[in-house]
Amino acid sequence: MKLLRYGPHGQEKPGLLDAQGRIRDLSAHVPDLAGDVLSDAGLARLRTLDPATLPLVPGEPRIGPCVGRVGKFIGIGLNYVDHAAETGQPVPTEPIVFGKWTSCICGPDDGIEIPKDSKKTDWEVELGVVIGAACKNVDEASALDYVAGYCVVNDVTEREWQLEHGTQWDKGKGFDTFGPIGPWLVTRDDVPDPQQLDLWLEVDGHRYQSGNTRTMVFTVAQLVAYLSRIMTLQPGDVISTGTPPGVGMGIKPAPVFLKPGQTVRLGIAGLGEQLQATRAAG
Repeated sequence: MKLLRYGPHGQEKPGLLDAQGRIRDLSAHVPDLAGDVLSDAGLARLRTLDPATLPLVPGEPRIGPCVGRVGKFIGIGLNYVDHAAETGQPVPTEPIVFGKWTSCICGPDDGIEIPKDSKKTDWEVELGVVIGAACKNVDEASALDYVAGYCVVNDVTEREWQLEHGTQWDKGKGFDTFGPIGPWLVTRDDVPDPQQLDLWLEVDGHRYQSGNTRTMVFTVAQLVAYLSRIMTLQPGDVISTGTPPGVGMGIKPAPVFLKPGQTVRLGIAGLGEQLQATRAAG
């Protein structure tokens, strides 16, 4: 299933994408795509519904973040060998974990605000993993059983604040609009192997990133198991699993960063696309 949330900011309703790519309203059946709705049992109930019987949503409504009430937004750094190389960093021997503030979460096409005085705002297309059931100290073999599904994430990052204002990456990761999520939450039964997904990103039509999740240093299963040792993962938590090479800071001979008035387009095979216009923060 492809699940989504649509409508004005803060007033999103749950929806389902039918086989024709049309949005069907789920609000008579679930209050939101959050909490227990993301469990295996909750998703199984949604699968029993005939999409043709659900109200068709007219027009082209705004698409919001595909998960509601996100408790934790967890980032993983340097999780592709060739991305580590372009940044001049060693390949991690354990996952690098950082937090993205949930206030940065926005819809896939809401746009990116360039922070005040920023000269180093960068892009990162990433596979997002949405947790469906509470898990603590799970093993790698069963880790994917706790996943509700997958989505596209742009882990937008201000590099100066990430790297030049102390050692805490979090500072550069959580500005408003730095966490576009969606458009869809694709349930795990429709993603047979999360380690075989092509992902890409373009700025103003120029392709900077092309990669595949098979080149991750740590797989989705390894990440879920690892994180469950240091925190209890809860339904609706989102893990952004790292980015392939081609980020702006790694461009040679000189880095390239975002500025107002540009267009960022990104996607992952089977999980949909995002389209963001950049603007100066108010």
